[in-house]
Amino acid sequence: MITLENDFIKVSLAAKGAELQSLFSKETQIEYVWNANPKYWAKHSPVLFPIVGSLKNNSFIYQGKNYELPRHGFARDHVFNFEKISKSEGVFSLTQSEDTLKVYPFYFELKLRYRLIDRKLNLTYEVINNGTSELLFSIGAHPAFAVPNTPDTVYEDYYLAFNADEKLTFWKLEDGLVADKTKNIALTAHKLKLTHELFYNDALVFKNLQSNCISLLNTKNDYGLHFHFEDFPFFGIWAATDAPFVCLEPWCGVADGINHNQELSHKEGIVKLDAGKNWSRFWELECF
Repeated sequence: MITLENDFIKVSLAAKGAELQSLFSKETQIEYVWNANPKYWAKHSPVLFPIVGSLKNNSFIYQGKNYELPRHGFARDHVFNFEKISKSEGVFSLTQSEDTLKVYPFYFELKLRYRLIDRKLNLTYEVINNGTSELLFSIGAHPAFAVPNTPDTVYEDYYLAFNADEKLTFWKLEDGLVADKTKNIALTAHKLKLTHELFYNDALVFKNLQSNCISLLNTKNDYGLHFHFEDFPFFGIWAATDAPFVCLEPWCGVADGINHNQELSHKEGIVKLDAGKNWSRFWELECF
């Protein structure tokens, strides 16, 4: 495990998947990240790259050739290189290999930069096209937060507060693919009450969120977190069945639609990056 730390928070990271595994507040004495109990879901905060969600038939077509990729891609299962910048900052990196080129025929460098800024954790994703042709990719976050995170609360005490949205519209998933059907959720004062039933039909997939900050709060105490994200056109909210956590997932990319033709260049939300160029996005977590 790799540790970053400042006066307010302590973070644990794993080289496998460059995954955030713990965010502990020294002030509140609360662990905010889900503990990855395999009874429900054995991950904490995987990076989704080079795809987000599922491909139709678990495959895509590029330049007339068929390639297979599992749900959410391969980055979360690879060991990243790590460079510690300071006590409170570190950078993980992953590049193409013989194995990745067999399933994803692109040259790339993926960097995850973790920084602690007072009570905030900032994670910046950077993608570099180190090939000679256009790079096609998607990337997304999948952090899971413990619910409840204090012994005096239960799951139904918690809610999500959106800083801009007054109502929500989400796309339904069918066998992991985005269906043409949508469903509306009414919010009360920008708040969505958490219930296990919300996720019995898989994740809630959003394409048009107005908010760039979602807060995880509860009705019993003043502890919580603010989750801030910028320029992610898609967003997922998910929990495993009856599990004591919730995932807040900003995405640049989304699962294939049920009618997708499987051409990677036609994939909804695919990012197209010219040779020699780089691209970045970030999300930031403040706990209190």
